[in-house]
Amino acid sequence: MKEEKNAEIFPKHFFWGASISAHQVEGDNHNQWTVWELENASRLAQTAHIRLSWLPTWAKFKDQAEEPSNYVSGEGVDHYRRYKEDFDLIKKLNLNSLRFTIEWSRIEPEEGKWDEEAIEYYKNYVRELRKRKIEPFLNIWHWTLPVWFAELGGFEKKANLKHFDRFIEKICKAGLLDDIEYVLTINEPSNYATFCYLLGEWPPQDKNIWKFTKVYWYMTKVHKRSYKIIKAHKPSIQVGLAMILANIQAKHPHNILDETSTKIMRYVWNWWFLRRVKRQVDFIGVNYYFSDYYTGLGRRDNPKVPLNDLGWYAEPEGLYPILLRSWAKFKKPLFVSESGIADSDDGLRHWWIQENIVAMERALSEGVDLRGYFHWSLLDNFEWAYGWWPQFGLIHVDRKNDMKRIIRPSAWWFALWISKLKKAQGEQE
Repeated sequence: MKEEKNAEIFPKHFFWGASISAHQVEGDNHNQWTVWELENASRLAQTAHIRLSWLPTWAKFKDQAEEPSNYVSGEGVDHYRRYKEDFDLIKKLNLNSLRFTIEWSRIEPEEGKWDEEAIEYYKNYVRELRKRKIEPFLNIWHWTLPVWFAELGGFEKKANLKHFDRFIEKICKAGLLDDIEYVLTINEPSNYATFCYLLGEWPPQDKNIWKFTKVYWYMTKVHKRSYKIIKAHKPSIQVGLAMILANIQAKHPHNILDETSTKIMRYVWNWWFLRRVKRQVDFIGVNYYFSDYYTGLGRRDNPKVPLNDLGWYAEPEGLYPILLRSWAKFKKPLFVSESGIADSDDGLRHWWIQENIVAMERALSEGVDLRGYFHWSLLDNFEWAYGWWPQFGLIHVDRKNDMKRIIRPSAWWFALWISKLKKAQGEQE
């Protein structure tokens, strides 16, 4: 039986989970993103046709994308209040882990002033996961900044890094890591620096290559300093970070220009950051969404199908080569900390997950030390500058009907697959 073969390949204590981030699901946050949303919602709605009408799905999402409220996170999906209900759904889906974030702006709403109730909230959040035997994977920072920190210049200034150090020290001393065994310091530093400072599409929309370079460099310092503080507090804890890594390939494998562009892009996008922090990671989180094909002098030329709702070329099996390369280069335990697809009709998600599983089986069979898979996302969520219309969730959230949670068919399939896997593994005890 296929499940028996799976059981031979996947470790018994493999983590099957989902990922979320605080700002995208909690609701009622106040940070640099919420300020920016309110300032830019009308502009984003008015320019939606220019920016998005090329999408094959444009007709379906046009009305929502041209509505200013689409670009305001507002009450989110009310996860801040309904997290216990969401944890029960995690159990229903046979998942045993959750990757989540804590919102810095809740914990330190003003410089040097701590909200003890917020700290206690997140400690209880972890307790509730533990009660249900769901392993908590804490990702400390996922792109949002307290307003006061953003006004100081955020990560643009080296002098500001001490504020993040203080935040890390606070969560250590306050006991937020006491019941945590796996922690990721930062999420996708390359995306953050690129969209904020190279492309200028995210707050602070400061298109400045010098600032991009500084911020990206300072992100390596942020991780290293956080690693040192956390390990000094709790030496046994496993510390990593989540990197968005693309399966970058040559469009024409024997063309010297295509091969050269591919090697350059692999180094710049995938490996530059990791090479600088490799001694300060106990594991690497791989966020996988993209297989990109390069031709000529760094021009991306991807196949035209299949595409997800955002128009991204979808190649779920591309997870295999990126896992293989990551393991070969760094020999660190790997977790797929994100992988998912924007698919409101749920027509591709089953396929995406199934092909991800095959890719992981192949990697494991070749000796890759892969220890977990976290699907993005548990819930439909606020997708940053795109707003609410892209839907990545295993669980659909009907925001017009009291935030009703609806488990998608692809998620039920995934839950059944995990159940069969566990049964087969149990039979081999």
